[in-house]
Amino acid sequence: MKILALDSTAKTSTVAVLDNENLLGLYSVNIQNTHSETLLPMVKSLLESLRLTNDDIDAYAVSEGPGSFTGVRIGAATIKALAFGREKPCVGVSTIEALAENLEGFSGIVCPIMNARRGQVYTGAFFNGERFIDDTCMMLDDLIPMLIEKNEPIYFLGDGYELILNKEIANFRHTPELLRYQNAYSVGKIAYKKIQNSEYVNDTDLRVEYLRKAQAEREREERLGGKN
Repeated sequence: MKILALDSTAKTSTVAVLDNENLLGLYSVNIQNTHSETLLPMVKSLLESLRLTNDDIDAYAVSEGPGSFTGVRIGAATIKALAFGREKPCVGVSTIEALAENLEGFSGIVCPIMNARRGQVYTGAFFNGERFIDDTCMMLDDLIPMLIEKNEPIYFLGDGYELILNKEIANFRHTPELLRYQNAYSVGKIAYKKIQNSEYVNDTDLRVEYLRKAQAEREREERLGGKN
C-alpha cells in the first residue's frame, strides 16, 4: 500500500510517500514560506522523483491539527483535492501524536509543544510510548510541573522548543534538531496503523482539529464581552 502523507500545521512543510510503513521518499523544508504556494509543488516533485503519479497512491494521510489554523486548513484541503473522487482511504493524524512518533523508542517522557501564543502551547505527553496527557491547549508554565513530577528524562519537540530553553526544568534532555520538527513520515506510519484498524474516512468526511477558536473569533468575543 502506497501512502501519501503531509504536514503543514506549523512552519515546516513536509511530504512523504510510504510503502506500508517503509519510507520511499521524504521532502521537508523549514522556512517561512506560504504552504499554499509550496505544498502541491513539493508533492509533485516527490512523486516525480519516485517515478509515481497520484494514480499510484492507495491512501492519503494528513496532520489534522492542532497547529496554525491556516496551515491545518491548507493541509486538509490539499489532501482532499488529491483524493477527490478516488474513493481511497483518508486518515487524519494528531499533530501531537505524529511529533511524538519522531522519538519512537526513546525512554522517558516525550512532550511535543507547539506555540499557541499568549504563553500557551498545544501539547500532549507520552511516557515510554504510552500517552498520559491528551492533546490540549494550556499554559506552558502549568504543563512543566506535570512533567517534572514524574522524575523522568524529558524530551521536548515541536515549534515551541525554543520556549523551554530559558526555563529551569529538571531532567530536561536536548532533542536532536533533525527530530524536533514535523515529519510526514511519522504521519504516514501512524496512518498505516489506523488503516489496518479500519480507522479512516473518505475525502468528504475528513475533518481537522483546532482545539481552540481562531484568534479573530476570540478577539471578537472579548470585544463583545466587554460591552455591558
